[in-house]
Amino acid sequence: MFRRILIANRGEVAARVARTAKRMGIEVVAVASTADVGSGWLADVDTVVTLGGARAAQSYLDQEALIAVGMRYGCAAVHPGWGFLSENDMFATRCEAAGLTFIGPPGPLMRRMGDKAAARSTMEALGLAGIPGSAGALADLDEAREVAASLGYPVLLKAVAGGGGRGMRAVEDPSGLEEAWSAATSEATSAFGDGRMYMERRIDGGRHVEVQVLADRYGNVVHLGERECSLQRRHQKVLEEARSPGLPAAERERILPLVASVVAKTGYVGAGTVEMLLDDDGKAWFMEMNTRLQVEHPISEQITGIDLVEHQLRVAAGEVLSLSQDDIRFTGHALECRINAEDPDDGFKPSPGRIERLDFPVGEGVRVDTHLRAGDRISPYYDSMVAKLITWGPDRDAAIARMEEALAGTRIEGVTTNIALHQRILRWDAFREGSYHTRSLEAAMAGGVL
Repeated sequence: MFRRILIANRGEVAARVARTAKRMGIEVVAVASTADVGSGWLADVDTVVTLGGARAAQSYLDQEALIAVGMRYGCAAVHPGWGFLSENDMFATRCEAAGLTFIGPPGPLMRRMGDKAAARSTMEALGLAGIPGSAGALADLDEAREVAASLGYPVLLKAVAGGGGRGMRAVEDPSGLEEAWSAATSEATSAFGDGRMYMERRIDGGRHVEVQVLADRYGNVVHLGERECSLQRRHQKVLEEARSPGLPAAERERILPLVASVVAKTGYVGAGTVEMLLDDDGKAWFMEMNTRLQVEHPISEQITGIDLVEHQLRVAAGEVLSLSQDDIRFTGHALECRINAEDPDDGFKPSPGRIERLDFPVGEGVRVDTHLRAGDRISPYYDSMVAKLITWGPDRDAAIARMEEALAGTRIEGVTTNIALHQRILRWDAFREGSYHTRSLEAAMAGGVL
């Protein structure tokens, strides 16, 4: 096992990884931008290295500086967390070349899965059907017109290198394709340095369901069930649950072992997530694969009792995966509310500032993942997450009841948060019935239902 690792990330991500590493007896080196120096979470690591300026490009995205820190402080491995460089194949390759184990899949495989069109082709060739769409990246607008005509409108233009909804445009009819193409390619080029597009048929009323997998370098792969992530705004997740209330039992029995089998054939290593879109008929279609740990991984941990970070570290260190599929048991139901410093009633405007009070409830079935303490600041330079509030119950109703109690018992002062929105969601009939999809939340908010 590694003696010392570098966490190439910040905030809640770094605090989460450090917690497991410290439990395993692994020393932790953390980096901090000038905006993060003095933050409370840094007190829980062994070594803190100030790295660059406040902006991410000057610190958490500086590959050369991060690798130099890892080497200078004798780290054996680098954990990228999620966000920032976690899915950057060049960073993974550069770490390995410098003698630092990258805690994640190999760079070439990450590159293949990071190219959404290539990932789709790879998975389809291995037996996991993708949403009907273009065979690969579109050559130009003329080809986009031809593919859209063959698929039938509405369609989605999606950036090959995209994520988080950037470089994505819905097209309702032929008259809107040229404008959507121009906007999507421009946004993708700006965000990713890659303006290539591919196209999918838009499945209205679809549900975002994702499968958590763990793999070692010896071809062993297991799944940890699925998560429901359809409650979104601007393609960003708001509340997640496990397991999915919308996945039919027969489709669950079909798709989960199929995903694990296909992932094994790719040669994947580490923790990863296969994202699926569930159509109106309850069939799951492949969308993309995230080659990293997900923000919402705690709900999978809560229903399985498995620490995903621990297994990431173990398989990266060359250990054989200690779990077989038969070892994994699913118990109860879990929810995760992303508590952000933002105002949902003002277009989700971020609310940076100093946290004057930060009190979370404790008790059975309640977990809080946060990096903040009273007196810390929400920086305008990074995401606005305050905490992830997670509840578990023996069934869905019990998990919801515990979340309602936990939200009511949370006290945050100094910044505006989205707690009230989460409380409204939990009382919302569509949520209670489990009958929502990826466009439900925005529609309900626009219609005054939430």
